[in-house]
Amino acid sequence: MSSRAQAGASLADSQPDARGRYGEFGGRYVPETLVAALDRLQAGVDRHLGSADFQAEYARELATWVGRPTALSHAPTLSERWGAEVWLKREDLAHTGAHKINNAVGQTLLAKRLGAKRIIAETGAGQHGVASAAAAARLGMPCVVYMGAVDVERQAPNVGRMKLLGATVVPVTSGDATLRAAIDEALREWVSDPQNTYYSIGSAVGPHPYPYLVRELQSVIGREARSQMLALAGALPDVAVACVGGGSNAIGLFHPFLGDAGVHLLGIEAGGRGPGLGDNAASLTFGTPGVLQGSYTLILQDEHGQVRETHSVSAGLDYSGVGPEHAHLMRSGRVAYEAATDEESLDALSECARYEGILPAIETAHAFAGARRYASAHPGARILIGCSGRGDKDMPILQRTLLRDLC
Repeated sequence: MSSRAQAGASLADSQPDARGRYGEFGGRYVPETLVAALDRLQAGVDRHLGSADFQAEYARELATWVGRPTALSHAPTLSERWGAEVWLKREDLAHTGAHKINNAVGQTLLAKRLGAKRIIAETGAGQHGVASAAAAARLGMPCVVYMGAVDVERQAPNVGRMKLLGATVVPVTSGDATLRAAIDEALREWVSDPQNTYYSIGSAVGPHPYPYLVRELQSVIGREARSQMLALAGALPDVAVACVGGGSNAIGLFHPFLGDAGVHLLGIEAGGRGPGLGDNAASLTFGTPGVLQGSYTLILQDEHGQVRETHSVSAGLDYSGVGPEHAHLMRSGRVAYEAATDEESLDALSECARYEGILPAIETAHAFAGARRYASAHPGARILIGCSGRGDKDMPILQRTLLRDLC
């Protein structure tokens, strides 16, 4: 089979089967009390997501409220420094400061059509919480956001933004008190009132149909980027690079390129302090198959199957699992995944800010670190980086790290 035919096969295989599986990964592993809610959600996705009226309303909100299409920016100084042609897909310029708003507004529009009375959400770095709060305010719905207590402390600016947007923020102190614990708590809340509550999940994780739904809503990133690359660069990229935690911004960027055999796809995970279990959040790099929060995927677990705590300087990547479609794309060989350490990512963040006048989120900085590494091995490459969010929210962390010696 030719490489182009293989790429086409990868695109076809990226659609979940009737059980919500991407190859061996995905599916539903949930309490019986959630089956009816997920069935209703699946029926709603089937009925509304592809309908002309939903797509028109969604496109209108993206254009007039979110600010799409977001820009594609050439990075001239990084290009010179790296010996490559570097382009940035600027999700940091979207309303609320990150790609999360694409998914939040789409799911909230769907929740209204399904008759839900309130929105609940989880958040790690706070961007999905902010986006959910903003979308709920836009559509006149109350919103509750669950956030790990550790993340509440290290992402204080976003906690304040959520409250100003009218959301109730619930700190979660159980478990590891980060994103995994926040998702657990949101799932428990949903079980208690699945009829009136809509759970707007923030990444391409969880039980089917969430990974598919989030992927479809975030694919606007890659569709725009593909068209913009052809218009502005005159060609598709040699490689598209994105950071991967749960994986929503990466799958949004990658999916429209899956059928382009000449475009390499590279996801960069949180390498943290190093390869040891508990020192990173790189599920694709170091994980093994298992079930986490409703889905069979690759997770960070010990030899007894116990999910382990993770470490990353980035709150948004500090998660023990990854979306099942990413696990499938890695196993199929269509997408490559690597890890970047805290130190590498903070250095890449500093370089981007100093030489391009763009302060990326720490999550995004992992993609910059991976792209810089790719450039050193592929001189002259045309590189597209998913600039998933801006770094304003990370200033408390940056004050304690990069700015420590400058203040």
